Amino acid sequence: MKVRGERECVSCGTQWSYYETGEIACPECGSVRSVGVSQRRRHTDSPATLELTTHRARFGEATGALPSEGVDDLKRDLREYVRKRGFIDGGELQALDDEVLLAHELLQAVDLVDRLPDPDGRDREYLLRLLSGADEGDRPTPGDVPPNLHPARGLAAVEAVEAYREDLRTYLDDLAADGTDGGNDGREEDADRDLETAHDVLESLRDRSKRIESLQGDVDPETAETLVRAADDLGRYLRTGEPDALEGARGRLADPVV
Repeated sequence: MKVRGERECVSCGTQWSYYETGEIACPECGSVRSVGVSQRRRHTDSPATLELTTHRARFGEATGALPSEGVDDLKRDLREYVRKRGFIDGGELQALDDEVLLAHELLQAVDLVDRLPDPDGRDREYLLRLLSGADEGDRPTPGDVPPNLHPARGLAAVEAVEAYREDLRTYLDDLAADGTDGGNDGREEDADRDLETAHDVLESLRDRSKRIESLQGDVDPETAETLVRAADDLGRYLRTGEPDALEGARGRLADPVV
């Protein structure tokens, strides 16, 4: 939705940014009566923090691949985090960041290890690595993913890219409808976007996601990473208009799924 994110309290005159706080109440006096003091901008993100300290302690002390309790709590916190995260902040399209990707992967990996008949030491070590780096965005490389967890990496890429693709579509529709991004005061350079080609790439992203999903995510991690990088390239193109970003996205999606 488009909202007037810069607010001014009717009761005490305090100004604050709804984009930053996600709160409609005045931070000074608590009143919910305010007026917008800026133009409406598209906004899909919400303030969210991925706090995993307690979960790291539980997993670190576990004798098996998963602790005896707390797994459902971890899944709940991860789902809540990814639910809140969006990629348009006050009219500005954001990148597909590693913290979101890690949250999706950790959620998928915990679920998969929970179902494995005989998870090995590499699986446990990888889970601990995901936990240790998730709230800092320290994402393992494709070559680090153990074979048992290839499907988790693949499905995480699909879930994250599909969420990002929805905001890309919204942003692209705004560009097409307004001739601008709806949030940057009609910059002339925004008119240079090849929206038709960008839309085609967006559909190719969907097709690639569905293909990986049909394989239950069980693809080479490099293939999953290619999907992520293609989505991020398209986002970079829509943000900057750089032709190499659009070509990069198209080129990545031309690679076969393996």
